[in-house]
Amino acid sequence: MFGYVRLSQELPEEERKRFGRAYCGLCHTLGERYGTAARFILNYDFTFLAILLSEREEGALHHGRCAAHPIHGRERLESTEALALAADESVILAYWQARDGVEDHDWFRGLKYRGASAVLERAYRKAARARPEFDESTRRQLGLLAALEREGCPSVDRASDTFAVLLQGAAQSVDNPTRRRVLEQMLYHLGRWVYLVDAADDLKKDAASGSYNPVALRYGLTGGEWTAEARESFAATLDHSIHMMATAFELWDFGVWTPVLETTLYSGLFRVGKAVLEGTFRRDGGNKREAQEKNT
Repeated sequence: MFGYVRLSQELPEEERKRFGRAYCGLCHTLGERYGTAARFILNYDFTFLAILLSEREEGALHHGRCAAHPIHGRERLESTEALALAADESVILAYWQARDGVEDHDWFRGLKYRGASAVLERAYRKAARARPEFDESTRRQLGLLAALEREGCPSVDRASDTFAVLLQGAAQSVDNPTRRRVLEQMLYHLGRWVYLVDAADDLKKDAASGSYNPVALRYGLTGGEWTAEARESFAATLDHSIHMMATAFELWDFGVWTPVLETTLYSGLFRVGKAVLEGTFRRDGGNKREAQEKNT
């Protein structure tokens, strides 16, 4: 369900490098707290979360070598409380995503999800001890979503709300109440948008397998094909979530991270939604190699 947050093409090179430093900083923090295997869950979505949780200033930088760059190394953010929080929450989210994949697939197709959850098991248990409230809220929301899937709920609002509330919980540890409310609103509508765009992206696959898809049920779609009217209505629903994120974003000063967040909200997410609706989106974008190359 992750893989849809992308950097905007309009982002200046210096801001791309800043994002790259956050990306590498989160990678290092994951490795430091959970071992090398945990670094493989790293993606743009979790880096976006880390940036949202970060303070206004970029923080201390470190230039060092790693397994991916053993010769010249890379510049990265030093570990911070925000990166630690993002790392813990990322492990919990990745683990439960893997477990959800086990439940959603038969034995053979679920093998990769079983493998992923087994690899993350130890890291997950440690993260759950560190962030028990977030782990509990994540499990609760996924349970509610599973119940809606079993009953074949045709409401995109009820289904997307479960994941929206889940992601909203990532801000519950923020101390400042005003900042926490801003982040909760941004994360709620990001979660809603991610759930809906993922459902739209899976239309054909779910139609072929007979899997639950609230978007298909809501708009009465068959064979994973859009009607012009349904596509227009759904695009407006996606755009509404982005507008709500942007409204909350304007209520807080995100400091040096403002350009990255701003272009993602006002450009990047719209482009992803458009590509998904046009059938041109490729989920294999936002990977580790791409981010590292952009940080050269």
